[in-house]
Amino acid sequence: MQEFTLQVTQAGSRLDRWLSKNLTDISRSRIQKLIEDGNVQLNSQICTSKKVKVAPGDFLYVVIPEPEKLNLTPENIPLNILYEDEHLIIVNKPAGMVVHPAPGHYTGTLVHALLYHCDTLAGIGGVERPGIVHRLDKDTTGAIVVAKSDRAHQDLQAQIKAKTARREYWGVIYGSFATESGRVDLPIGRHKGDRQKMAVIPVDRGGREAVTHWKTLERIGNYSLMQFLLETGRTHQIRVHCAHQGHPLLGDSTYGSNRSLKVNLSGQALHARQLSLLHPISGELIKAIAPLPAEFTKLLQVLRNRIN
Repeated sequence: MQEFTLQVTQAGSRLDRWLSKNLTDISRSRIQKLIEDGNVQLNSQICTSKKVKVAPGDFLYVVIPEPEKLNLTPENIPLNILYEDEHLIIVNKPAGMVVHPAPGHYTGTLVHALLYHCDTLAGIGGVERPGIVHRLDKDTTGAIVVAKSDRAHQDLQAQIKAKTARREYWGVIYGSFATESGRVDLPIGRHKGDRQKMAVIPVDRGGREAVTHWKTLERIGNYSLMQFLLETGRTHQIRVHCAHQGHPLLGDSTYGSNRSLKVNLSGQALHARQLSLLHPISGELIKAIAPLPAEFTKLLQVLRNRIN
């Protein structure tokens, strides 16, 4: 448990806003919950209204309870760490690992591994857990950032939303686009006939804006090595956009072809190669590059050998 005694020196600010500016390690939504739960006293009286205005000379006493334990058992799963400090961690996720527990995947997830690896977690929304900022599909490899504190989680989510965090993917597709670069701007929503899949769906039917920028890095016979930059982060976005353009990702049994390549792929040939973001505390630019997995490198070698 943490306790803070603070004195107000300026007037005219709402209680939740004032505390948010002066307790910078805690998100505003978390502060509002602390007020609602009776953990804030204004001049020795419990105050449960976030809209009360504070005045010069007011004293505030804030109690932050210990984070609740997440009802999951930490698992000693090795992690390939690209960057880590007390505020965040960037991991090179392997194929086959689910990010967050879900039906059918109650163990072996990235969250289970992080609970074991991280000695201290400040708590996200009052729960001792790693803060998932964005996700990668089970069989998509590469860089993924996870927050260790409320403040880092809030800041990193804002960067994703504001598109200041840059996510670069590499993938191998069937065929090639007519031009060297371009963008796909097509809304994506839940597939009407198969709830496990996503599809290009008009906004007026439930689709959400989805924009993918692409660039051809190398044409390899009937295949292409591509770079993808996400402007939005819809579920299966790159996979759906590529398939809709007639160029599905190799190894994507959900949206693409099952043609044999004589390469044993764990899933779609898609790798989150680079993640660029501003550190939520220092503002420093962080660039994490995840090396291509051996399977991806072997695939490129096999395809190149075919045309030589």
